[in-house]
Amino acid sequence: MRAPIFYIAGFAAISCSHAPAPAPASAAPSAASDPIASFETIRAVLQSPRCVNCHPNGDQPTQGDDSHIHFQNVQRGPDGKGLFAMKCANCHQFKNVPGENMPPGHPEWHLPPANMRMVFEGKTPTELARQLKDPKQNGGKTLEQLIHHVAEDSLVATARQSGIRRRVD
Repeated sequence: MRAPIFYIAGFAAISCSHAPAPAPASAAPSAASDPIASFETIRAVLQSPRCVNCHPNGDQPTQGDDSHIHFQNVQRGPDGKGLFAMKCANCHQFKNVPGENMPPGHPEWHLPPANMRMVFEGKTPTELARQLKDPKQNGGKTLEQLIHHVAEDSLVATARQSGIRRRVD
Protein backbone atom coordinates (compact mmCIF):
# COMPACT_ATOMS: atom_id res chain seq x y z
CA MET A 1 0.00 0.00 0.00
CA ARG A 2 3.04 2.27 0.17
CA ALA A 3 3.29 2.59 -3.62
CA PRO A 4 0.43 5.14 -3.96
CA ILE A 5 2.15 7.48 -1.50
CA PHE A 6 5.32 7.35 -3.58
CA TYR A 7 3.35 8.18 -6.74
CA ILE A 8 1.74 11.18 -5.05
CA ALA A 9 5.07 12.35 -3.68
CA GLY A 10 6.79 12.01 -7.02
CA PHE A 11 3.99 13.74 -8.82
CA ALA A 12 3.85 16.53 -6.28
CA ALA A 13 7.58 17.10 -6.43
CA ILE A 14 7.75 17.40 -10.20
CA SER A 15 4.45 19.11 -10.92
CA CYS A 16 4.23 21.95 -8.43
CA SER A 17 6.07 25.15 -9.14
CA HIS A 18 7.11 25.66 -5.56
CA ALA A 19 7.95 22.16 -4.39
CA PRO A 20 11.33 22.19 -2.67
CA ALA A 21 14.31 21.20 -4.73
CA PRO A 22 15.33 17.59 -4.19
CA ALA A 23 17.96 17.14 -1.50
CA PRO A 24 21.33 15.73 -2.51
CA ALA A 25 21.33 11.94 -2.46
CA SER A 26 23.70 11.79 0.50
CA ALA A 27 21.75 14.32 2.61
CA ALA A 28 18.59 12.30 3.23
CA PRO A 29 17.12 8.87 2.65
CA SER A 30 15.23 8.45 -0.58
CA ALA A 31 11.44 8.56 -0.61
CA ALA A 32 11.47 4.96 -1.78
CA SER A 33 13.11 3.92 1.49
CA ASP A 34 11.47 6.45 3.80
CA PRO A 35 7.68 6.89 3.76
CA ILE A 36 7.93 9.79 6.24
CA ALA A 37 10.19 11.72 3.84
CA SER A 38 7.85 10.80 1.00
CA PHE A 39 4.83 12.20 2.82
CA GLU A 40 6.76 15.33 3.82
CA THR A 41 7.04 16.12 0.10
CA ILE A 42 3.27 15.75 -0.24
CA ARG A 43 2.60 17.83 2.87
CA ALA A 44 4.88 20.65 1.72
CA VAL A 45 2.99 20.91 -1.57
CA LEU A 46 -0.52 20.59 -0.13
CA GLN A 47 0.21 23.17 2.54
CA SER A 48 1.79 25.64 0.13
CA PRO A 49 -0.19 28.82 -0.62
CA ARG A 50 -1.18 27.52 -4.06
CA CYS A 51 -3.15 24.67 -2.46
CA VAL A 52 -4.13 26.23 0.87
CA ASN A 53 -5.78 29.17 -0.91
CA CYS A 54 -8.61 26.86 -2.02
CA HIS A 55 -8.34 24.49 0.96
CA PRO A 56 -8.54 27.01 3.84
CA ASN A 57 -9.45 26.50 7.45
CA GLY A 58 -12.81 28.24 7.16
CA ASP A 59 -15.28 29.33 4.52
CA GLN A 60 -13.29 32.17 2.96
CA PRO A 61 -10.72 31.31 0.31
CA THR A 62 -7.39 33.02 0.50
CA GLN A 63 -5.26 34.32 -2.35
CA GLY A 64 -1.69 35.20 -3.19
CA ASP A 65 1.56 33.75 -1.95
CA ASP A 66 0.82 35.32 1.46
CA SER A 67 -2.62 33.62 1.59
CA HIS A 68 -4.49 36.80 2.48
CA ILE A 69 -8.29 36.66 2.70
CA HIS A 70 -9.79 36.73 -0.79
CA PHE A 71 -10.82 40.19 -1.92
CA GLN A 72 -14.54 40.91 -2.34
CA ASN A 73 -15.34 38.94 0.83
CA VAL A 74 -15.86 35.74 -1.16
CA GLN A 75 -17.49 32.87 0.80
CA ARG A 76 -17.50 29.13 0.09
CA GLY A 77 -21.25 28.51 -0.12
CA PRO A 78 -22.83 25.04 0.15
CA ASP A 79 -21.52 23.81 -3.23
CA GLY A 80 -18.12 25.51 -2.92
CA LYS A 81 -18.90 27.86 -5.83
CA GLY A 82 -19.63 30.99 -3.82
CA LEU A 83 -22.52 32.44 -1.89
CA PHE A 84 -25.50 34.39 -3.19
CA ALA A 85 -24.49 36.68 -6.06
CA MET A 86 -20.74 36.40 -5.30
CA LYS A 87 -20.01 33.24 -7.30
CA CYS A 88 -16.50 32.09 -8.21
CA ALA A 89 -17.43 32.13 -11.90
CA ASN A 90 -18.15 35.88 -11.74
CA CYS A 91 -14.40 36.51 -11.90
CA HIS A 92 -12.89 33.10 -12.66
CA GLN A 93 -13.95 32.73 -16.28
CA PHE A 94 -13.89 29.53 -18.39
CA LYS A 95 -10.21 30.08 -19.21
CA ASN A 96 -7.36 32.28 -18.04
CA VAL A 97 -7.85 35.94 -18.85
CA PRO A 98 -4.74 37.50 -20.44
CA GLY A 99 -2.88 40.07 -18.39
CA GLU A 100 -0.93 40.43 -15.21
CA ASN A 101 -2.71 39.59 -11.92
CA MET A 102 -5.87 38.41 -13.66
CA PRO A 103 -7.91 35.63 -12.01
CA PRO A 104 -7.12 32.16 -13.28
CA GLY A 105 -9.91 30.53 -15.24
CA HIS A 106 -11.58 27.15 -15.46
CA PRO A 107 -15.19 26.13 -16.24
CA GLU A 108 -15.53 24.54 -12.78
CA TRP A 109 -13.51 26.92 -10.56
CA HIS A 110 -14.60 26.29 -6.97
CA LEU A 111 -13.61 25.35 -3.46
CA PRO A 112 -14.44 21.95 -2.05
CA PRO A 113 -18.10 21.94 -0.99
CA ALA A 114 -19.13 22.85 2.56
CA ASN A 115 -19.91 19.24 3.44
CA MET A 116 -16.39 18.09 2.38
CA ARG A 117 -14.06 21.04 3.05
CA MET A 118 -10.73 19.18 2.59
CA VAL A 119 -8.86 21.65 4.81
CA PHE A 120 -5.08 21.66 4.29
CA GLU A 121 -4.35 24.86 6.22
CA GLY A 122 -3.09 24.44 9.78
CA LYS A 123 -3.17 20.64 9.84
CA THR A 124 -0.35 18.67 11.40
CA PRO A 125 1.26 16.12 9.08
CA THR A 126 -0.59 13.36 10.96
CA GLU A 127 -3.96 15.12 10.65
CA LEU A 128 -3.39 15.77 6.96
CA ALA A 129 -2.40 12.14 6.30
CA ARG A 130 -5.46 10.84 8.14
CA GLN A 131 -7.74 13.19 6.22
CA LEU A 132 -6.29 12.14 2.88
CA LYS A 133 -6.65 8.45 3.67
CA ASP A 134 -10.21 8.69 5.08
CA PRO A 135 -12.91 8.54 2.38
CA LYS A 136 -15.32 10.21 4.84
CA GLN A 137 -13.04 13.26 4.83
CA ASN A 138 -11.60 13.21 1.30
CA GLY A 139 -14.66 13.20 -0.94
CA GLY A 140 -15.13 9.43 -0.89
CA LYS A 141 -11.88 8.73 -2.76
CA THR A 142 -9.53 5.77 -2.55
CA LEU A 143 -5.79 6.48 -2.55
CA GLU A 144 -5.72 5.57 -6.25
CA GLN A 145 -8.53 8.05 -6.94
CA LEU A 146 -6.66 10.75 -5.00
CA ILE A 147 -3.59 10.12 -7.15
CA HIS A 148 -5.76 10.44 -10.25
CA HIS A 149 -7.32 13.64 -8.88
CA VAL A 150 -3.93 15.26 -8.26
CA ALA A 151 -2.43 14.00 -11.54
CA GLU A 152 -5.35 14.31 -13.96
CA ASP A 153 -8.07 16.68 -12.69
CA SER A 154 -8.14 19.71 -14.96
CA LEU A 155 -9.07 22.13 -12.14
CA VAL A 156 -6.09 21.00 -10.07
CA ALA A 157 -3.84 21.37 -13.14
CA THR A 158 -5.20 24.87 -13.79
CA ALA A 159 -4.57 25.86 -10.17
CA ARG A 160 -1.00 24.57 -10.45
CA GLN A 161 -0.48 26.43 -13.69
CA SER A 162 -1.84 29.67 -12.30
CA GLY A 163 0.64 29.32 -9.46
CA ILE A 164 3.44 28.89 -11.97
CA ARG A 165 2.19 31.92 -13.87
CA ARG A 166 2.06 34.04 -10.72
CA ARG A 167 5.20 33.19 -8.82
CA VAL A 168 8.33 35.19 -9.48
CA ASP A 169 10.88 33.24 -7.44
